[in-house]
Amino acid sequence: MWAKHGDAVQFFVVYIREAHALDGPAPMSGGQHPIVEEPLTLEERNDVAALCMTKLEMEPMPALVDGLDDAVDKAYAAKPDRLYLIARDGTIAYRGGPGPFGFKPGELEQAILKELARTDAPAP
Repeated sequence: MWAKHGDAVQFFVVYIREAHALDGPAPMSGGQHPIVEEPLTLEERNDVAALCMTKLEMEPMPALVDGLDDAVDKAYAAKPDRLYLIARDGTIAYRGGPGPFGFKPGELEQAILKELARTDAPAP
């Protein structure tokens, strides 16, 4: 989807609190899940985010990292993962359900197409 619409839509991965840290409530490791502990500093969180982007083969899509106060996660109810589309006018054009069951990229793509087709929206 990023490769297909990246020239018309700005895509970002927003890395929030690590969902599967070894010292967290739902530890996982191996395969695509890197073995990490919950970051205690922003530098550590940035490092874990970079590792996850590499392991999940999401590079070179740009990533943003939520602060240690988890403000983005709290504002967007992002756990464990969630898809959003912010319209050109700054409103939420699509809010997917919480993952993994609400993680529906096809719905996001339909919302992208609808937003791109709008003629009343200001140009980026």
